[in-house]
Amino acid sequence: MGEPNFVKTICGYCGTGCGLVLEVQDNKIIKIRGDKEAPVNKGQTCVKGAFAYEYVHAKDRLTSPLIKKAGKLVETTWEEAYQFISNRLQDIKTSWGPNAISMFASARSTNESNFVTQKFMRTVIGSNNIDGCNRT
Repeated sequence: MGEPNFVKTICGYCGTGCGLVLEVQDNKIIKIRGDKEAPVNKGQTCVKGAFAYEYVHAKDRLTSPLIKKAGKLVETTWEEAYQFISNRLQDIKTSWGPNAISMFASARSTNESNFVTQKFMRTVIGSNNIDGCNRT
């Protein structure tokens, strides 16, 4: 078993941007603590930031996009997945109008990602139907 490495990073669970220190051993996260030098959280973390990391190494974690074909989910390329999404959105918009499409943004994303999300909905889709979890 190798020596642990300590990796500083930013928590991805919300938009606060808390600093974390990951203890990594043999390329696996074994512990997380708050970064005392981080100005946002000064070493404190919420329960998700401190303990919700085992999904990173989960055996059943998705590693490629899936598309349902003949009633079964099958692995596909990113190009095919994006084309599928684009085609379905266009079909829905043509059949039912742009207000039949909505999008849910996330406080776990950056402000820039959420800005692009709302721009996409308003300019490409033509809908103001966008909401997010950051109001709750």
